[in-house]
Amino acid sequence: MQNRSFGRLALLSLLAMAFVAGGCHKKTPTAPPPAIQQQPQPAARPTVTLQANPSTIDKGQSTTLTWSSTNATSLTLAPAVGSIAPEGSTQVSPTESTTYTITANGPGGETTGTARVTVSAPAVAAPPPTTTAPDADALFNSEMMDVYFDLDRSDIRADSRDTLAKAAQYLRTYPSVKVVVEGDCDERGSTEYNLGLGQRRADAVKQFLASLGIGADRLQTVSYGKEKPVCNEHTEECWQRNRRAHFTRGQ
Repeated sequence: MQNRSFGRLALLSLLAMAFVAGGCHKKTPTAPPPAIQQQPQPAARPTVTLQANPSTIDKGQSTTLTWSSTNATSLTLAPAVGSIAPEGSTQVSPTESTTYTITANGPGGETTGTARVTVSAPAVAAPPPTTTAPDADALFNSEMMDVYFDLDRSDIRADSRDTLAKAAQYLRTYPSVKVVVEGDCDERGSTEYNLGLGQRRADAVKQFLASLGIGADRLQTVSYGKEKPVCNEHTEECWQRNRRAHFTRGQ
């Protein structure tokens, strides 16, 4: 019995010693992993846009420059504008075609943008067509046309009334014009007879124009009888052309 008790006691002693030995052993602490250093991020590069509206103008007109930017701390617009806000617009009036440049600066660097404004010469209006005043003599001759008479007659024919009405309108339009009424005859008959007949024809025309409101002081008469023919053939057609009252400009 004593031997069995002694053995148990020895076993318990060994266990106690092992426990003490294990409790006195210090554990070595584990070192933490090294910290990962963060690399600094590069600053963002500025961005900028520039537009011209309209991009084509006539000389003397204006256009609007509009811009916007990001990541910029300072902006300039050239030529002639200078420092500007990060976003905005301005009017410019270039006298010639110009390229505008915007420069944006920031921590991330420098960026530029451009806009081209084309200046066109204004269209030159075509000059109005030159109206040349009609030649005074040509106008007189076109408006003061010959008046024709029947054989041995001095009364105004019906077909001559429109001609004299047109002549009167011309004389009213040009009140400074004075007229000489020439009385002419064909070749038949004596010189004395035709001078008298020519005078009666000239007087008849003067009286008709006076009845249309033309002052008698603007109208002179003269008879050339058969001395100033416009046609020298011995035919009725030619004689008719010579039986007339002809107008010339007076003084």
